[in-house]
Amino acid sequence: MNQQPANEVNDVSPSSLSHLIGQRGVIDQVSVALDACQIDNRRLDHSMLVGSPGLGKSQLASVIALEMATNFHEVLGQTISHPSDLNALLLASQDKDIIHIDECHELPKQMQTALYLALDKRCLVLSSKNGKSPQTIPLADFTLLLSTTDEYGLLQPLRDRCRLVLRFEFYTVEELTTVLLQRTRFLCWNTHEELLSQIASRSRGTPRLALRLLQSCRRVARSQGETTITGHHLKRACQLEQLQGDLGLGPTEQKYVQIIGDGNSRLNVIASILGLPARTVSQVVEPFLIRAQLLSKDDQGKRLLTAEGREYLASCRSIAN
Repeated sequence: MNQQPANEVNDVSPSSLSHLIGQRGVIDQVSVALDACQIDNRRLDHSMLVGSPGLGKSQLASVIALEMATNFHEVLGQTISHPSDLNALLLASQDKDIIHIDECHELPKQMQTALYLALDKRCLVLSSKNGKSPQTIPLADFTLLLSTTDEYGLLQPLRDRCRLVLRFEFYTVEELTTVLLQRTRFLCWNTHEELLSQIASRSRGTPRLALRLLQSCRRVARSQGETTITGHHLKRACQLEQLQGDLGLGPTEQKYVQIIGDGNSRLNVIASILGLPARTVSQVVEPFLIRAQLLSKDDQGKRLLTAEGREYLASCRSIAN
C-alpha cells in the first residue's frame, strides 16, 4: 500500500542534533555537554533554555532526551500549582531522565524554592502532621531543563542551579528557508523552492511562525484541489491571516505603525488605542518592529518611525488609496 503524505507540519520533527537548523552556538554547547556526560557515564547538567517563543526550546529539550536515550517528562510551569504536582513530577523520574518544565517563569515562587531545594538535597522533605518527624524521600539523579522567555522571572537560586544557559537567537531568512525546505521534503510536499524564502521573510525570524504560514499555504492549495504550493497560495494565505508586506506584519503591528504615523508617541496612548495592556505593547508588539527597523526610541522613550517605517506606512496608504 502506498504511504499517504503527511498533512500537518508537526507530523514530523527532528530526532537528533544533526537534524536541527540554526542556533549553532546552542547546538555546539549541547553537543559538547552530551559528549562529556556520555563519556563519563553521568547525567546531563541542569540547564536553562532562554529565548523568545517559537525558537525551538521545547524541540531541543525533546531531542536531548532522544540523544540521551532516556525518558522525557514535560510539563508547563503554570500546571504546577501545588506541592503535590511538583512531588509527583520529581518522583516519577529515574536516573538520567530528562524533566522539562516549559514556561518555567510561571512557576509560583513557592514551587521554585521547593524545586531548587530538591535539586540541592536530591530528596523531598515532606512535613508530617500530628507533630511527627518530616519524611525524607530520595530522588533519582535526573536532569532538569527549564525553558523560559523571561529568565529573570525565576528566583536567582534556581537560575544558579543551571550549569548550562542556552540562549536562543532569532533565525536568519536563510536559516528559516532551510527549515522550511527540510520540512517540505520530510512531508513530501511539492513547492516552488523560491516560495520558501518568501515565507521565511514574513516569519519574524521564528520557525514556529514560518511553519504555521507554510501550513496555511498548504491548506489554501488543498482547498483548491492543487498539490503544488505556489506564490498564488502564499498571497491568499497572507490575505486570510491579514499579513501585510514582505515583513508579514499582522493587524496589531499595522495599526501600531499607523498610530505612530499619526503623531502619537506615548506608550499609554498607543496601548489605549490598540486596546492592549502597555506591558504587552512594549514586550510583544514593539520588539519586532524595532528589529525590523521600522521603529526607534529616543532617550526619553519617545516612539518614532524610522525612514524605513515611514516608507512602509506610505506604501500601505498608497495601496489603500
